[in-house]
Amino acid sequence: MERLKISPGGKGFQLAESGRPFTPWGFNYDHDESMRLLEDYWEAEWPKVEADFREMQEMGATAVRIHLQVNRFMKSPEQPNEAALARLGNLLSLAEGCGIYLDLTGSCCYRKSDTPAWYENAQEKERWAVQARFWDAVSRAAAKSPAVLCYNLMNEPLSPNGPGKVWHGGTPLGGYYYVESLTLDPGKRSREQVTKEWIATVSAGIRMNDPGRCVTAGMFFLFEVPSGLTLGPDLKAYAEGLDYLSVHMYPKDATVDSNLKLLETIQIGKPVIIEETFPLSCTVESHRRFLEGSRATVSGWLGFYWGRSLADCRGSKDMKDSFMLRWLEYFTAEGPKFKLQAR
Repeated sequence: MERLKISPGGKGFQLAESGRPFTPWGFNYDHDESMRLLEDYWEAEWPKVEADFREMQEMGATAVRIHLQVNRFMKSPEQPNEAALARLGNLLSLAEGCGIYLDLTGSCCYRKSDTPAWYENAQEKERWAVQARFWDAVSRAAAKSPAVLCYNLMNEPLSPNGPGKVWHGGTPLGGYYYVESLTLDPGKRSREQVTKEWIATVSAGIRMNDPGRCVTAGMFFLFEVPSGLTLGPDLKAYAEGLDYLSVHMYPKDATVDSNLKLLETIQIGKPVIIEETFPLSCTVESHRRFLEGSRATVSGWLGFYWGRSLADCRGSKDMKDSFMLRWLEYFTAEGPKFKLQAR
């Protein structure tokens, strides 16, 4: 298994040694069918994790995104959890055996009840320091493995316009908080300044421990938070410290065309991966039209897989399984076409 790098021209990815093009085509493996986070079961039920990865491999996945929680990887503000890092090493070995690259998304705290007081109550400087130590530890543990697609600094970071009271706002989705503020008080700094400072601070350990590996961050905040932010030149400033752009897009039936036009505006000389997408707010047919239309501007696509295999979904009468079945069948059947899309 070869390491990955950005291809010449900055539009896609290639294998570092052979130079062959590579297309991330895969899943978010963020929770299982019971809404349990990965770290809830990856120790006691490791055979389940192995079976899930084999299933994703059989469906043609080349990349899988996992979401690592702060409380599981940091015992205190200064001390990493070595047992969790060892388990991550096992997961990387499993991924290598399956020929799957991992999008390591981190510093997550999706479940408020699990967030330690020393982290929840920390102010910006201390919170960023914890995130920097988190990534220093994770990148040291993963540096030797070829099976790393990227280090994703945070799932959906929000650089706010003004002061706030809580790190996680809004309504939780399925009980989980996915959007996180980078600061509670930007002061006189612009959103651009806060974001650039944060990226430089928390990625320093990665750049030292694993030079050459891709660093990115979820970019839901650019599209969903009313801010007057314009794309293009502003996006270049925001993304200065990132190797490629990770966008989260859930089109509606009426917004497929506008979403595709939005993708055209973020061509800034760096690859773009649709890191999260799913027919959550549209028909399966509209979602397929969105995916097909994005092939001209996008270098990778990650949907979702929640531990229910194709066979499980086919044998179920549950409407959710029927819905998921249509997505997984499309993913499996159309994968070869998308994987040939390497740009």
